[in-house]
Amino acid sequence: MTVYVLNGPNLNRLGTREPEIYGTTTYADLALLCEAAARRLGLDVAVRQTNAEAEMLAWLHAAADAGADVVLNAAAWTHTSIAIGDACAMLTGRLIEVHISNVYKRESFRHHSYVSPHADGVVIGCGVDGYRLALEHLAV
Repeated sequence: MTVYVLNGPNLNRLGTREPEIYGTTTYADLALLCEAAARRLGLDVAVRQTNAEAEMLAWLHAAADAGADVVLNAAAWTHTSIAIGDACAMLTGRLIEVHISNVYKRESFRHHSYVSPHADGVVIGCGVDGYRLALEHLAV
């Protein structure tokens, strides 16, 4: 079974977007990190990023239909999209929510998540290493 590692808006800008918050790891490096961790853990992964909410919804629906586990960094949609939350509610596999930064040390609007009520676990503030932690949890 393939684990979907799904990334939302602006994550394609990692490495250049606010490095003091998100670090200097590029999105390409993040994808390689996830793929290497998955290989080490015996998992297959599909690492994807989109700035289009409809595309993210389609990926979440596909994961639900497949019964696949999901590692999701919905980025800004975490805090704004009821549609993303509803799609997470449809998942039949496990869901791990990931955030690179500690959202609770940031603006108050980031303290609410439409994803968390549907997540089996949440990894916040561990940098890009949070993806490895999420995959390790799913490998158990």
